[in-house]
Parts: sequence; structure tokens; C-alpha cells
Amino acid sequence: MPEDRDWEVYKAPPTRTPVSERTTSLPNPVTFFQTVFNYVVDAPVTFVREWIERQQAKNKFYYYHQKFRRVPDLSECVEGDYLCFFEAEAQWRRDRMVDQEIVEIVRERLGACKHREGPNQFQNCAKEMEQLAQVTKAYQDRYGDLGVHGNARTCLMKQKHRMIEERKAQANESQ
Repeated sequence: MPEDRDWEVYKAPPTRTPVSERTTSLPNPVTFFQTVFNYVVDAPVTFVREWIERQQAKNKFYYYHQKFRRVPDLSECVEGDYLCFFEAEAQWRRDRMVDQEIVEIVRERLGACKHREGPNQFQNCAKEMEQLAQVTKAYQDRYGDLGVHGNARTCLMKQKHRMIEERKAQANESQ
């Protein structure tokens, strides 16, 4: 590489960008429409949005962490207390959905274990199989044979009949 550079070939770039010469005294219509749009449309929308965000920041509501208080069971409701009946029914439906999700989670864990272990699934996934058997038996004991239109009252009656049968079986054994 030569020591003496030809400065005319490799000129340094200009230090400042030259200002373009205006050829007319009229304002640019694009800048005019941008300014009008900013003041008429953008500024009010931005103001309203920021105001709403400030209001929402004051009182945060986490809907996905909603916790319901436990209500009395249907057996604890006084006769004719329809509000208590309604709350007990809603509580029963929430409990049923939670129990369904528990069964589904245990079933997914068993499926993942079977997939992971392959041919050794019967030996290595015995704990998960036992847990699934316990969970499904508990779910079946409580909600089985109720059908789609099952409610808290029919579930309570089913549990009552099961308890009566267990007492009869105990009485027959002791005799």
C-alpha cells in the first residue's frame, strides 16, 4: 500500500448535510396534514388511553387468581334457603371441575411416564399407575353415574346411599 495517498480520489465526506433550497413559499401539504392528524386524532386518543391505563394501574384485578370462599354444603342449608342452595350448587360444580382437572393431570403424568420409559413402563411407572387408580376410584365414588345433568342434590343422595350400604355391610360382618 503506497504511503502517499491521493486525497482527491478519497475525499472526506461533508461534515454537515446541506439544507435544500425552498422553491416555493407555500407550506408542505404533508407536514400540514401530519400536524392536523396529530392534533385532531392522535392526541385525544393518546390522552384517553393514558388516562385509562392510569385508572387500571390504580386498582389491578387479577382475574386468574380469583379465590372463592367456601360455602356451606347442601346438607348444611336450611330448608327453603334458596340462596344457600344456589351457592352450594355453584361450589359443587367448582369442586367437580377441580376434581376433573386433577384426574386429567394424573392421567397426563402417567402418559408422559409411559412415553418416557417405553418398554419398561410397567416396572418404572407403577407409582403413577397406582396414583391414577386411586384418583379415578375417588372420582368415580363421588361423581360416577350422575350423568351430564348431575347436581349437588343427586351427588349428596348418592353418597348417602353409599354410606347406608357400607353400614349395612359392617352390621352383617359383625353378626
